[in-house]
Amino acid sequence: MATIPPPQALLRPLAVPQRLLLGPGPSNVPPRILAAGGQQLLGHMHPEMLQVMDEIKAGIQYAFQTRNRLTLAVSGTGHCAMEAALLNLLERGDTVLVAINGIWGQRAADIAGRLGAEVRELLKPPGEYFTLRDIQEGLARHKPSVLFITHGESSTGVLQPLEGLGELCHRHGCLLLVDAVASLGGAPILMDQQEIDVLYSGSQKVLSAPPGSAPISFSERAREKMLRRKTKPQSFYLDMGCLANYWGCDDKPRMYHHTAPINSFLSLREGLAMLAEMGLESSWERHRANCTLLCQGLRELGLELFVKEEAARLPTITTVRVPEGYAWQEITAFLMNKHSLEIAGGLGPSVGKVLRIGLMGYNSTKDNVDRVLGALRDALQRCRRSRL
Repeated sequence: MATIPPPQALLRPLAVPQRLLLGPGPSNVPPRILAAGGQQLLGHMHPEMLQVMDEIKAGIQYAFQTRNRLTLAVSGTGHCAMEAALLNLLERGDTVLVAINGIWGQRAADIAGRLGAEVRELLKPPGEYFTLRDIQEGLARHKPSVLFITHGESSTGVLQPLEGLGELCHRHGCLLLVDAVASLGGAPILMDQQEIDVLYSGSQKVLSAPPGSAPISFSERAREKMLRRKTKPQSFYLDMGCLANYWGCDDKPRMYHHTAPINSFLSLREGLAMLAEMGLESSWERHRANCTLLCQGLRELGLELFVKEEAARLPTITTVRVPEGYAWQEITAFLMNKHSLEIAGGLGPSVGKVLRIGLMGYNSTKDNVDRVLGALRDALQRCRRSRL
């Protein structure tokens, strides 16, 4: 006999508030993608589902601008793709150089250390980016097998230049691993042309799909390093050898590996389709233009942009310094409670220093720029000033 009663909360209908998500992610999901995710399930090995997976692979190759055969979506969030990239590339004792100018470099260093790698850190203050000279000095000094760097550092709002970085790494016998979770589709990234060896992203930012699937791709150089491993990757679930087969990236018949998140993949497929229909160049320009409008409006409100160089500002996530005399928590709470609108405070090294405003994918519109600026104007007038 069951002795624990049903939870009363589960006996009430689910109630989800309607909010405009203009933080660092996730983004609001457009009706077309919501409809795709609401389709009835298919079996994960049905031919129709395998066809959807093939279309996702082609969509990722377009979004990444790569012809890499080993291209797929990990069943998990962007964090999961970060872990998949690192644990497949690194073995115990390998040296990895991690460029840290925000939280994502910190996370990568943490994961690599747990894998037993020799982690070397290249540091920049939040709000700054790495120059080729910075990277050159780090490669010469530490002689790593892998360099990790973040293209769109969402905790600080920095867009990292990538030109020449892949070529530089390869001259030093090093693979280039790039995190593009916050930048894919919002800023130019050209995997093959820029000689990036491993690139990953997420579904919930510019692609405007629910979180839960993460595009990833490996160059032939990266694939060869994985084939030379002396030990198996520590995770069966994220083993690229197994996932490559499941996604049809080798010449063998597809075999069951895990039960894929079917509806997440249907949503991701539609997000990639919408990006393809718009075109990468149009998407990049849309995000650039709306970011420029936002930055102009923020200055007119008397707010100070955190990233000084315009070219180094991430078009998808803008950071401004918390205005003097205000508590950032009160500003974000006011916007949520009075305007049903989310922006965020800092994260990791930017906590307490910045507010973060996201304009990504479906949410990157002039109307949303106007709406968030109006809400911030209201907050600055009505929030009480901190006594600290």
